[in-house]
Amino acid sequence: MAGSKVGSIGEYIREQRTRAKISLRQLADVSGISNPYLSQIERGLRKPSAEILQQIAKGLRISAEALYVQAGILEAREAESDVQAAVRADLVLTERQKQVLLDIYDSFRKENAATEQQATEQQAAAQQATAQQAAARPAPEEPATARPATQEPSAAQEEEQV
Repeated sequence: MAGSKVGSIGEYIREQRTRAKISLRQLADVSGISNPYLSQIERGLRKPSAEILQQIAKGLRISAEALYVQAGILEAREAESDVQAAVRADLVLTERQKQVLLDIYDSFRKENAATEQQATEQQAAAQQATAQQAAARPAPEEPATARPATQEPSAAQEEEQV
């Protein structure tokens, strides 16, 4: 399984590099890693250290955390939303800008979750109050005796009486 992780981190780095439209040599130069070593990482022949992954992340302008998770160094956090993934994948934004956007996004989500929780609690309290009111009301009384229904005499019966 460790071998598959090493290969998958290399494949992931290659995919990110291709998306960024930079060559292997350019990434090696920007991240300060030798071209042959970076090539071996991408082909799954070498397992990069956390420091090397951090340098590669800077060169790719992606989160080092994403590389750590791919390499199995960190546990994956809860599933990322499409918005979070898009912000992290944006090649134009700086890491600082990405982090600020993600912080704002998270604060909005937490605020909405708190509002939703409060509304749910209010709804439950209202339902409980309604149930208590219904239980406190006396049951409607039923009639003590039921009278038989009177029927109108039919035309044939009226003729007999006459």
